[in-house]
This record gives sequence, structure tokens and C-alpha cells, in this order.
Amino acid sequence: MAASITLKGNPVTIKGNELKVGDAAPDFSLQSTALADVKLGDGAGKTRIIATIPSLDTPVCHAETKKFNEQAGSLPNVEILVVSMDLPFGQKRWCGAEGVEAVKTLSAHRCSKFGEDYGVLISGGPLDRCLARAIFVVDGDGKIKHVEYCKEIAEHPNYDAVLAAAK
Repeated sequence: MAASITLKGNPVTIKGNELKVGDAAPDFSLQSTALADVKLGDGAGKTRIIATIPSLDTPVCHAETKKFNEQAGSLPNVEILVVSMDLPFGQKRWCGAEGVEAVKTLSAHRCSKFGEDYGVLISGGPLDRCLARAIFVVDGDGKIKHVEYCKEIAEHPNYDAVLAAAK
């Protein structure tokens, strides 16, 4: 079943089904700011926080990515991936301008399958083909330890729960 999500109180249609704790994290191939392919298995053995966001150029996404960047140093053996449909060039520019170096921004612009597999691909409306705000904590074996689909796209995730699940 798809997550029930709103944007400023208005329902948003999501393609794909919600993932649950205990599920195997779907594999993916996303593009880094260096234009290299990045797969889920590249971080095997590490805990991964995968944060999906609509765009780095929105206030909540901006703040969320900066917050995870600040927390990254206190999370040993944890890799933080922030995924959006933003182009890798824009992600690289944004990270450089904001001093974000501890998280990896990844672009799903070539692969809407990622959004469907993780149950976050927005279909229709003003954010068509963007990703909804969600957080997945994946253990070193590829199993999901924590999931949060933010019910309102314009609101922050529960950072404390995410960080606790990653430790």
C-alpha cells in the first residue's frame, strides 16, 4: 500500500508501496555528484541512512540535509545518503555553497524506479516526479531497521528516532 502523504494539507499521489522494518532494502543505481553510479551494495557492512527529499532548493530539505551533515561525525560506520531528483550538477553546486561534505547527495533523475521501489515517487501535482520526504535506516546486511514516511512533505522527520536507529 502507498504511503498517505500531503503537501500543505493536500493529498499527494505516491507510486510504489511503503517499505516496512525488516524488509530487504531494494537495490538501486543512483548518480553521484561526480556522475558515478552508486548502488546500495557499495555501502555493505555500514549502516546507511537514506533520506529522500523533494529538492535541496527548498527550505525544509535544505535544513534537513544540513542537520544530517552536522550529525554525520557522531555516527561511526554510518553513511548518510540524501536522494532527490535534483541533477547531480545542482547537488554539487548546493553542497559546495553550503559546505556539506559529510553526506552524499545522490540523484534519482535517471531512475524513477528508485522512487517506486522505496514508495516515495510523487505522481501528478506540482511536485510530479519528485520524491516525497522519507527516511530509511538500512543495516550493514541490507535490512531496513527504521522507516519514516513524513505524512506532510513540508515537515521535518523525527531526527532523534533516525539517529537512535542508526547507532
